[in-house]
Amino acid sequence: TVQARITRAKKTIAAARVPFELPPPEERPGRLGAVLSVLYVVFTEGSTATAGDHLLRPDLAYEAVRLARVLAALLPGEPEVHGQLALFELTAARFPARTGPDGEAVLLEDQDRRRWDRSAIRRGLAALGRAAALGRGLGPYGLQASIAACHATAPSVPETDWDRIVLLYEALGRVAPSPVVDLNRAVAVAMAGGPREALSIVDDLAATGRLSGSHLLPGVRGELLLRLDRTAEARAELELAARLCRNSRERSVLLRKAAALG
Repeated sequence: TVQARITRAKKTIAAARVPFELPPPEERPGRLGAVLSVLYVVFTEGSTATAGDHLLRPDLAYEAVRLARVLAALLPGEPEVHGQLALFELTAARFPARTGPDGEAVLLEDQDRRRWDRSAIRRGLAALGRAAALGRGLGPYGLQASIAACHATAPSVPETDWDRIVLLYEALGRVAPSPVVDLNRAVAVAMAGGPREALSIVDDLAATGRLSGSHLLPGVRGELLLRLDRTAEARAELELAARLCRNSRERSVLLRKAAALG
């Protein structure tokens, strides 16, 4: 497992007495991008496991948070380091409400926001403030943290600033384009202005085939079709998403939604 690899790596480094030190300034930009990418992969797997019987893998996520804090202390002048730390803190703040007593997934609209970790939210907002204060603009991690901040500070889903989230996803799509960013933008568009325009975005994305084999696209498409009262199509999309999903907790949610459509 990833956690076992991290543990073995720590023991190897300790045994070899490898010193932790910053590389020379001229080497940092190239290395920093790789380090941030690795931390992002570890945290993402911890926050939503790609496969298995658990939605969360907190051991991985919190290890990524710890390392992000170390990196921020070592490189206080790098806005993307603070942006990534902000993203991790704000996302991890929602962990206590993301699963129920039996480990089942709890959707954002059903989460008890009183269970969100307010200390983590404050730390995340402070890190985001440090990233912005450096005056070099927000990069991909800072923009994602800004989106997470919109969720973390909103009293409820309907009261979330979805228009701002749409704009932030548009900015993110310009600096770090990806099909997942486009899909998330479609979700925000649906919340801000309705499902019809969002479905057009999703259909255009489906036509590219760039998310072929992923459960994410049919899952979102099913939700949009449901909001448009196209129930039979919505159920077919949700069932497809369930077949493609490798995480049993997410799959259960998709199957439950499909079954509720009759």
